[in-house]
Amino acid sequence: MNTDYEMLIPKEKFLLSIKDIDNLGIIKSAMCKKLIYRREIEVVKIGTKNFISHSELIRYLKERTIPTENYNHNRSSA
Repeated sequence: MNTDYEMLIPKEKFLLSIKDIDNLGIIKSAMCKKLIYRREIEVVKIGTKNFISHSELIRYLKERTIPTENYNHNRSSA
């Protein structure tokens, strides 16, 4: 089963602030700032504020999602 991020992330805003993303419980502000600093997520800079587009956030999440069918449930116990 694939996660449908289009349904989970509201489409009311085309650009989401770091605070918006944190308030939605998707990525914490500190982590979001690290991703921006490392250029792992694309931002739109308006004045002094950084915004992430709806489509870029979904791209980032999909890229880092590990599908359950590829997850190895067999863990060896020590």
